[in-house]
Amino acid sequence: MIPLFTLGFLEIELLDVLDILLVTVLLYQLYKLLTGSVALKIFLGLLSVYLLYLVVRAAGMELLSIILGQFMGVGVLAAIIVFQPEIRRFLLLIGKTTAFNNDRLFRGFPWRREQVEKLSLTPFIEAAKSLAAKNTGALIVFAKSSELKYYAESGDLIDAVISKRLLMSIFNKTSPLHDGAVIISGNRIKAARCILPVTENNEIPASMGLRHRAAIGLSEVTDSVVLVVSEETGQIALVRNAEVYRNLSSADLRVKLNQFLFDTDQRPAAAPAPTEKSVSAV
Repeated sequence: MIPLFTLGFLEIELLDVLDILLVTVLLYQLYKLLTGSVALKIFLGLLSVYLLYLVVRAAGMELLSIILGQFMGVGVLAAIIVFQPEIRRFLLLIGKTTAFNNDRLFRGFPWRREQVEKLSLTPFIEAAKSLAAKNTGALIVFAKSSELKYYAESGDLIDAVISKRLLMSIFNKTSPLHDGAVIISGNRIKAARCILPVTENNEIPASMGLRHRAAIGLSEVTDSVVLVVSEETGQIALVRNAEVYRNLSSADLRVKLNQFLFDTDQRPAAAPAPTEKSVSAV
């Protein structure tokens, strides 16, 4: 290949430039993935140990080189164990962007179209509005590509028909099922009192409580959409891909749910007031 230019004794080719760009993009994505979590400090610690190993080996310190060399020999396995949640999130992000995981590929099939049309958003919107008016907290998860079986099994399996009254009964403060999340899958209430993973992002505002943090944590590792009703303020929020859309009205909530669940943007007749959007980077 013909070199683009020469830097001293190095001949820089087009493939070299492309290689550097790809590595830069990979490192940037890795930085975004680890920013705000404890994993970033662990990564910096491992990097420091590796740099120390290189210095010790170059200085000819044999005993310390052997000790650090043994540690670096199992470094890949240790990194997989330590960074298991981050690796899972990274692979999930890649999987969500592939064409085979895109619902648009299957949206045209009759059985897929029938499944989408069955889910009515009205019970969720009316229940969220009523719960918000009473300052009753709620956490509703809409499963998309994954059925969230692992998280559903952490609670009580219900497999019930969706209705406003049932949702309000579940999140009633005197109900034994109110503490936790409700998972919606297959156009049914699959489970209640489910435990969700809490995000480790330290940049989340203090105004967001445990419900919002659990919603963000689940959206970091899945493509689910999570509806949150704050018990403290009565505000309604939606969480998707670690992005939090807060202080939604009923009209805003319907628009966002149509957009996030069905990839449609059905605007109401009157333009809604601008919503507050708080982004929590993955």
